[in-house]
Amino acid sequence: MKRLILAAAFATLVASPAFAYHCPADMAQIDGALAKKPDLSTDQMGKVKALRAEGEQLHKAGDHSRSIEVLSEAKSILGIK
Repeated sequence: MKRLILAAAFATLVASPAFAYHCPADMAQIDGALAKKPDLSTDQMGKVKALRAEGEQLHKAGDHSRSIEVLSEAKSILGIK
């Protein structure tokens, strides 16, 4: 039982940095989609760019969970899964 708890704790510690660095991958996906000049309305394009900028700021501030949420919204508008 002790080994199982230790293994779970170790897995959590190892996985945590991976989630923190997910933000740059999302930003790169958004940037790639924007470079292809997607067919979005002016409002949608403005929203995506604002969300992208907000996500980057949140990432730099260390709020990775909120950054991922914001970037996910931008990805959704762009049709990125």
